[in-house]
Amino acid sequence: MVPIHELLNRLRWDPAFARGGFVLGYYDRVADRVVHVPASRITTMPGEHFSFQVSDADGHTRDIPFHRVREVYKDGALIWHRKP
Repeated sequence: MVPIHELLNRLRWDPAFARGGFVLGYYDRVADRVVHVPASRITTMPGEHFSFQVSDADGHTRDIPFHRVREVYKDGALIWHRKP
């Protein structure tokens, strides 16, 4: 399995792969469920090896550790997943 940080880097740097609608599902400990966000609301910081940032609909930003990502969809099809 490809590590999630490598998949996110590929989305960022490979325009051919990045075509389509990507959605990431990460485990939210407060809500106790997997939250799905479009990849367009995800920001990776150069040099950051442990987390990425997600902006919610209200414009609030939070850091999400890579290990909390559970699934990735491309155009509605599951292309990556991690068991809890």
